[in-house]
Amino acid sequence: MDGGTEQDRRWLRSAIALSRLSPPSPSHYAVGAIIVDGHGTALATGYTGETDPHYHAEEAALAKLSGRTGPELNRATIYTSMEPCTVRRSRPDPCTELLLDAGIGRVVLALREPLLFADCDGVETLRGAGVAVVEIGELGHLVTAVNAHVLSSADRARGTRSAG
Repeated sequence: MDGGTEQDRRWLRSAIALSRLSPPSPSHYAVGAIIVDGHGTALATGYTGETDPHYHAEEAALAKLSGRTGPELNRATIYTSMEPCTVRRSRPDPCTELLLDAGIGRVVLALREPLLFADCDGVETLRGAGVAVVEIGELGHLVTAVNAHVLSSADRARGTRSAG
Protein backbone atom coordinates (compact mmCIF):
# COMPACT_ATOMS: atom_id res chain seq x y z
CA MET A 1 0.00 0.00 0.00
CA ASP A 2 1.36 3.34 -1.00
CA GLY A 3 -0.64 5.49 1.40
CA GLY A 4 -1.12 8.56 -0.83
CA THR A 5 -1.23 12.21 0.19
CA GLU A 6 -3.68 14.09 2.36
CA GLN A 7 -5.24 15.46 -0.85
CA ASP A 8 -5.61 11.89 -2.11
CA ARG A 9 -7.41 10.95 1.11
CA ARG A 10 -9.82 13.91 0.79
CA TRP A 11 -10.72 13.09 -2.83
CA LEU A 12 -11.03 9.39 -2.05
CA ARG A 13 -13.35 10.12 0.89
CA SER A 14 -15.46 12.18 -1.53
CA ALA A 15 -15.58 9.24 -3.96
CA ILE A 16 -16.66 6.95 -1.12
CA ALA A 17 -19.39 9.43 -0.12
CA LEU A 18 -20.54 9.50 -3.75
CA SER A 19 -20.80 5.69 -3.74
CA ARG A 20 -23.63 5.98 -1.22
CA LEU A 21 -25.82 7.33 -4.04
CA SER A 22 -25.62 4.01 -5.86
CA PRO A 23 -28.91 2.13 -5.75
CA PRO A 24 -28.39 -0.93 -3.50
CA SER A 25 -28.38 -4.15 -5.45
CA PRO A 26 -27.49 -7.75 -4.66
CA SER A 27 -25.76 -8.01 -8.04
CA HIS A 28 -23.16 -5.20 -7.88
CA TYR A 29 -21.03 -3.11 -5.58
CA ALA A 30 -21.77 0.52 -4.78
CA VAL A 31 -18.75 2.44 -6.07
CA GLY A 32 -18.03 6.13 -6.46
CA ALA A 33 -15.46 7.73 -8.78
CA ILE A 34 -14.11 11.24 -9.29
CA ILE A 35 -11.75 12.26 -12.09
CA VAL A 36 -9.48 15.15 -11.07
CA ASP A 37 -7.16 17.03 -13.43
CA GLY A 38 -3.49 17.69 -12.75
CA HIS A 39 -4.35 21.03 -11.11
CA GLY A 40 -6.74 19.51 -8.56
CA THR A 41 -10.02 20.40 -10.28
CA ALA A 42 -12.79 17.80 -10.52
CA LEU A 43 -13.56 17.03 -14.16
CA ALA A 44 -16.28 14.42 -13.70
CA THR A 45 -17.95 12.19 -11.13
CA GLY A 46 -19.87 8.96 -11.33
CA TYR A 47 -21.34 6.20 -9.25
CA THR A 48 -22.54 2.70 -9.95
CA GLY A 49 -25.94 2.73 -11.61
CA GLU A 50 -26.06 6.52 -11.93
CA THR A 51 -27.34 6.67 -15.51
CA ASP A 52 -27.80 2.99 -16.32
CA PRO A 53 -28.16 0.02 -13.97
CA HIS A 54 -25.19 -1.65 -15.66
CA TYR A 55 -22.81 1.33 -15.62
CA HIS A 56 -19.93 1.15 -13.21
CA ALA A 57 -18.74 4.31 -11.43
CA GLU A 58 -15.61 4.76 -13.54
CA GLU A 59 -17.62 4.28 -16.72
CA ALA A 60 -20.22 6.86 -15.64
CA ALA A 61 -17.50 9.43 -14.85
CA LEU A 62 -15.64 8.82 -18.12
CA ALA A 63 -18.86 9.14 -20.12
CA LYS A 64 -19.20 12.71 -18.85
CA LEU A 65 -15.86 13.62 -20.42
CA SER A 66 -17.29 13.09 -23.92
CA GLY A 67 -14.34 11.15 -25.26
CA ARG A 68 -11.62 13.55 -24.11
CA THR A 69 -8.24 11.85 -24.13
CA GLY A 70 -4.59 12.77 -24.43
CA PRO A 71 -2.30 14.89 -22.28
CA GLU A 72 -5.08 16.33 -20.09
CA LEU A 73 -6.16 12.87 -18.94
CA ASN A 74 -2.59 11.58 -18.76
CA ARG A 75 -2.13 14.03 -15.89
CA ALA A 76 -5.53 13.21 -14.37
CA THR A 77 -6.24 11.00 -11.38
CA ILE A 78 -9.35 8.92 -10.91
CA TYR A 79 -10.34 8.39 -7.31
CA THR A 80 -12.43 5.25 -7.09
CA SER A 81 -13.69 3.65 -3.93
CA MET A 82 -13.04 0.15 -5.28
CA GLU A 83 -10.50 -1.38 -7.65
CA PRO A 84 -11.50 -0.94 -11.31
CA CYS A 85 -12.77 -4.21 -12.77
CA THR A 86 -10.97 -6.38 -15.31
CA VAL A 87 -13.82 -8.85 -15.76
CA ARG A 88 -17.37 -7.83 -16.45
CA ARG A 89 -20.60 -9.74 -17.00
CA SER A 90 -22.95 -6.82 -17.72
CA ARG A 91 -21.01 -4.99 -20.47
CA PRO A 92 -18.24 -5.77 -22.94
CA ASP A 93 -15.53 -3.38 -21.68
CA PRO A 94 -14.13 -3.64 -18.16
CA CYS A 95 -13.28 -0.40 -16.35
CA THR A 96 -9.52 -0.96 -16.49
CA GLU A 97 -9.74 -1.06 -20.29
CA LEU A 98 -11.87 2.09 -20.35
CA LEU A 99 -9.36 3.90 -18.13
CA LEU A 100 -6.44 2.78 -20.29
CA ASP A 101 -8.25 3.81 -23.49
CA ALA A 102 -8.97 7.25 -22.01
CA GLY A 103 -5.32 7.67 -21.03
CA ILE A 104 -5.91 8.20 -17.29
CA GLY A 105 -2.44 8.41 -15.75
CA ARG A 106 -3.15 7.73 -12.09
CA VAL A 107 -5.66 5.72 -10.04
CA VAL A 108 -6.26 6.01 -6.29
CA LEU A 109 -8.45 3.40 -4.58
CA ALA A 110 -9.44 2.29 -1.12
CA LEU A 111 -10.36 -1.39 -1.55
CA ARG A 112 -9.44 -4.14 -3.96
CA GLU A 113 -12.49 -5.86 -5.41
CA PRO A 114 -13.54 -8.81 -3.22
CA LEU A 115 -13.83 -12.21 -4.92
CA LEU A 116 -17.61 -12.17 -5.03
CA PHE A 117 -18.65 -11.37 -8.60
CA ALA A 118 -15.35 -11.76 -10.48
CA ASP A 119 -11.66 -12.46 -10.03
CA CYS A 120 -10.32 -8.95 -10.62
CA ASP A 121 -6.71 -7.91 -11.14
CA GLY A 122 -7.23 -4.22 -11.92
CA VAL A 123 -4.29 -2.98 -9.87
CA GLU A 124 -1.85 -5.30 -11.61
CA THR A 125 -3.32 -4.61 -15.06
CA LEU A 126 -3.11 -0.84 -14.61
CA ARG A 127 0.42 -0.93 -13.17
CA GLY A 128 1.50 -3.26 -15.97
CA ALA A 129 0.32 -0.65 -18.48
CA GLY A 130 2.30 2.12 -16.76
CA VAL A 131 -0.52 3.72 -14.76
CA ALA A 132 0.44 4.92 -11.28
CA VAL A 133 -1.79 3.17 -8.73
CA VAL A 134 -2.09 4.26 -5.10
CA GLU A 135 -3.94 2.14 -2.57
CA ILE A 136 -5.21 3.80 0.60
CA GLY A 137 -6.30 0.68 2.43
CA GLU A 138 -6.93 2.54 5.67
CA LEU A 139 -10.18 3.79 4.05
CA GLY A 140 -11.23 0.32 2.89
CA HIS A 141 -13.50 -0.19 5.91
CA LEU A 142 -15.65 2.71 4.68
CA VAL A 143 -16.13 0.98 1.32
CA THR A 144 -16.93 -2.30 3.05
CA ALA A 145 -19.57 -0.51 5.14
CA VAL A 146 -21.20 1.04 2.05
CA ASN A 147 -21.31 -2.43 0.49
CA ALA A 148 -22.57 -4.30 3.54
CA HIS A 149 -25.79 -5.11 1.61
CA VAL A 150 -23.73 -7.28 -0.75
CA LEU A 151 -20.85 -8.42 1.42
CA SER A 152 -23.01 -9.41 4.41
CA SER A 153 -25.26 -11.53 2.17
CA ALA A 154 -22.23 -13.25 0.68
CA ASP A 155 -20.78 -13.89 4.14
CA ARG A 156 -24.09 -15.39 5.34
CA ALA A 157 -24.23 -17.61 2.28
CA ARG A 158 -20.70 -18.84 3.05
CA GLY A 159 -21.40 -19.08 6.77
CA THR A 160 -18.69 -16.56 7.67
CA ARG A 161 -18.55 -13.14 9.24
CA SER A 162 -17.90 -9.89 7.40
CA ALA A 163 -14.41 -8.43 7.70
CA GLY A 164 -15.67 -4.87 7.84
